Amino acid sequence: MLGAGFMARTHSTAARLAGAQLDVLAASRPETSRTAAAALGYARSASPEELLVEGLGVVHVCTPNTTHLDYARAALLAGSHVICEKPLATSGADARELADLSEQRGLVGAVPFVYRYHPMVREARARIASGEAGTVLTVSGQYLQDWLLAAGDDNWRVATDSGGPSRAFADIGSHLVDLVEFVSGDRITRLVATTRTVHEERAGQPVHTEDAVALTLELAGGGIGSLLISQVAPGRKNGLVLEIAGSHESIRFEQEDPERLWVGRRGASLLLRRDPDTLSVDAARLSNVPAGHAQGYQDAFNGFVADAYAAVAGEHPEGLPTFRDGLRAALITDAVLESAEAGTWVEVSKA
Repeated sequence: MLGAGFMARTHSTAARLAGAQLDVLAASRPETSRTAAAALGYARSASPEELLVEGLGVVHVCTPNTTHLDYARAALLAGSHVICEKPLATSGADARELADLSEQRGLVGAVPFVYRYHPMVREARARIASGEAGTVLTVSGQYLQDWLLAAGDDNWRVATDSGGPSRAFADIGSHLVDLVEFVSGDRITRLVATTRTVHEERAGQPVHTEDAVALTLELAGGGIGSLLISQVAPGRKNGLVLEIAGSHESIRFEQEDPERLWVGRRGASLLLRRDPDTLSVDAARLSNVPAGHAQGYQDAFNGFVADAYAAVAGEHPEGLPTFRDGLRAALITDAVLESAEAGTWVEVSKA
């Protein structure tokens, strides 16, 4: 494990449940490494440099964004499979390097776009893939948070030297566009975006990353859509919502109420609750408790890590987000920044 923060804890819980041996943890400082290793149940601590040359079975990269490229590259070159937090890298070119390298070396590279692992997201995907929802006409979505609402709120993600050139979009917008493509089964081909930085300074330092993003998009299959991403939306803690309108029905998923799926039809609407006895095969696979017993974020993360480890073992789990998916998100982020700067439509590069 590279990292000692919230994501390292979340990854460690999922790794332990998937049967991993928690061998070594490395953080930026020796004392932090020792403390976190003991608290999270790792056998020992080390420096990042020491960990990366060991050729461990799997290395999890849960460090600031601008370190992902060097850490993931070093782990792959040492022969380790890699699970790297998003964004995979802070540019499409760097993300492509990692995707290519993992494939060239025959190693698993996975990115935790874990909202794919809510069973009702898989149910939405199955309805569209089967044709039940009809042809995708429109997409609308939002991902709203308020944890950076005030000028006094600060975090390492704000600074470009640790968070990279994009903040709100790379951090949470990447999840939303991944869901758009994963659930719809289609690809975003071009977009036009605008960004806003609400607070020009935080903690006495100038801010060069965005607080909010709005964009309009087109899909390869002809659908159109609009997305809103914000980390300055009062009262919204983790408000990820995706609604896809097909020619037969609309499907709406809300991450803060992940146990249900709204299905809208012209004559009547349905509210589907998670029930493994009635869901599609893939959705039922990810239902680890009976209907009526709520599953949430950590359950989704557990499912993702279990699938990543299954891939390491030679299996091919359905819907595992790979470094190639991380590249897609990075390319879309590049397009968002380019469009916001130029004020024009921008084509999204192919992965």
